[in-house]
Amino acid sequence: MSVSTVIVVIIIAVGFFLGLSRIVASFSGKSCCSDGQKRTRVKKAIVADTDVSHYPYQANFLIGGMSCEGCAQNVANALNAVEGTWATVDLGSRIATVRSKTPIDQKALSDVVSKAGYKILQP
Repeated sequence: MSVSTVIVVIIIAVGFFLGLSRIVASFSGKSCCSDGQKRTRVKKAIVADTDVSHYPYQANFLIGGMSCEGCAQNVANALNAVEGTWATVDLGSRIATVRSKTPIDQKALSDVVSKAGYKILQP
């Protein structure tokens, strides 16, 4: 075997190992980006009513702990699981926009975000 062949085999092996470790980490409850934080994978929550006029209350929250689109989706799922809410999360700004049919209970939202492994940083 030539030196270049050995180098290519090593590069492929390292790539395979890193990919496999990310898959294992995501199934073990860690973030999809494998940052070492223990995160709970939140069941996908589908919001059937996406008519903005049905949600008289709205608040924006800065979310801490997100580092990829998978994290943002996990936070959105946690918030959307709260009855009467519709949330969207923008990873770039780290802002969760929460619309609600009833007055927004920041404590309840903070609790579900925390259970998912993230944190609301500001009201």
